[in-house]
Formats: sequence, C-alpha cells, structure tokens
Amino acid sequence: MTDRPKVLVTRPIKEEPTRRLRERCEVTIDENDFGIPRDDLLKMVNGYDALITMLTEQVDAELLAAAGPQLKIVANHAVGFDNVSLPDCTAARVMATNTPDVLTETTADTAFALLMTAARRVGEGERFLRAGTPWIWGPLMMLGQDVHHKTIGIVGFGRIGQAVARRAKGFGMDVIYADAFQLPADVEAQTGAHRVELDELLERADFVSIHTNLTPETRHLFGAEQFERMKDTAVLVNTSRGPVVDEAALADALEAGEIFAAGLDVFEHEPDAHPKLLGLENAVVIPHLGSATVDTRDAMGHLAVDNVFAALDGERPPTLLNPDVLG
Repeated sequence: MTDRPKVLVTRPIKEEPTRRLRERCEVTIDENDFGIPRDDLLKMVNGYDALITMLTEQVDAELLAAAGPQLKIVANHAVGFDNVSLPDCTAARVMATNTPDVLTETTADTAFALLMTAARRVGEGERFLRAGTPWIWGPLMMLGQDVHHKTIGIVGFGRIGQAVARRAKGFGMDVIYADAFQLPADVEAQTGAHRVELDELLERADFVSIHTNLTPETRHLFGAEQFERMKDTAVLVNTSRGPVVDEAALADALEAGEIFAAGLDVFEHEPDAHPKLLGLENAVVIPHLGSATVDTRDAMGHLAVDNVFAALDGERPPTLLNPDVLG
C-alpha cells in the first residue's frame, strides 16, 4: 500500500517492536552494524515520515533539511539524546523523543556490576587464570577493596542514580550525592542519601558512580583535579556519557595510583577507548552494555514504536522532548 507511513530505522532493533512497525508502516531497516555513514544517511533520509535513530546519528539542521517536510518525528532509541539538537527539531516542526524509565534498573545493575568487578579485581583475576599463570593461594594475592559498609558518592541523582543508591543500601553503604537540586526528603529517606557538594563527595567517597547528563557544563567534569581529590583507594564508575570523563587524565591517575580502579561502560570518543586505558589492569572496560538485556532492549524498542505511532496519529508522544513543537 503506497499510503502507508514510511519509517527508517538506522539499526536493527528487537523482533517484536519491528513486527509492530511492519504491521502498520513501510519500514526500511539499515543492517550495517557499524551505523550508516553520514553522507549515505543524508542521501537516503528524504521522504520518511519517521526516523528511529541511535546515539551514533547526529540529528541536526542538516539532517532535518535532507529529510524534508514529510518528517514528523525522530524517535531516539536511547535514554540519552545529546546526539539530537532539540532546537533544530523544533524549528523544523519535528517531534523528538527518547526511551527513558525502561532502562533505569538495568543500567543501575550494570553500574553496580562494574563497581564490584573493579573493586574486587574480577576482570584482572579472570585474565590471570585464563593466561595459565602459575599460582597458589596466598594471603596477599590480588587484594581488592571491600564494598560493604563503604561510602558511595553518586554524581547525578536522577532515576538511575537513585536506583544505584537503592542497591548500595543493600550492601550497607553510606550514600552521598552531588546534584544541581536538593531532592525531596522522602526520596532521600528511601535511599538513605544526603546531598553534598562535588568536592566533598570526591574527598569522602570510596566509590564514585557517575549518572549525570552530558551538557557543556558536565563535559570533562572529571579531570586531573578531581582525581587528585579522590582517595587513592577509590573506584570510579561511569555509565552515563563518555565525555563527562577526561579519559587521558583518568588513565594517568590510574597508572599513578591516584585512584584504585575504574569501571567504564562509555567512552569519550566511542567506540574507541583511550589506548592507555586498554593496557591498564585496574581499568574495567565494557562496550556500552548498560541497557543490553533482552527485556530492556524489547522495552526500549516498544517505547520508540509507541512514540512513532503517536506522532503519526497526531497525538503527543509519551516521551516528547521538545513540547514547544506542539505550540
């Protein structure tokens, strides 16, 4: 049917959300696992009613102009949307959405997995054993840091930061957080957290877990000065956005023993990680797996499709990022 809405999906998504799209729309899915090159995307994007994009696509005035006036919505298949220019979308009368909430608990699981792995040297121990290194148990072998009853500092105390705090509470940890806003007393009570300034958090925390958005103000929020403030036994975890951390400075701090270890799911120049980090045993690095579970990627796909269908029906999408476009 030629009157079916046209949807471009820039990377394969889970089967059930894809089936829902195909039932109603004419769907093009790019099968390139490394993403669509920018020049190719600009050539192919014209004439679509909706785009389902990933963090790797920059949605800006150039792309929106190439898409043309038929485009109604850009549905980002991610909670982050620093790749989407909301002012450009609004100017082009295009709705922009993301997929929050459905990945909160899963990403918090990932943060805590990195925290435990880095603190207890799990990755290093596995590499040691797989390499066939001769060993015998000894009291001083591969000593890590305790997690239970330590202090965790959470930078950015939104949904995911609060979910990490709930997990930390189960380990008997003291929870402090740094955020632009003081949270309501009932939220602090649920997590046992209290707010401090960032410098105090860095000086007190045994574990620092980053959950802030990427903005001009948070780019390189963590650099050499911040690592110097941290304990030399501290562990840094980042599951937010790579550029929040100056990777070169982090590598230097890890190599010098200024902090004990780091666990990273995201990188400053993703998909590349700083080469020095890759050579450090006290850096735990994984390839952006924060939301990578079967259930969560299903939920993210369904939410992106819900957003697309709402826009096609002339309704407000569930997670609209630029409500001014409706005015």
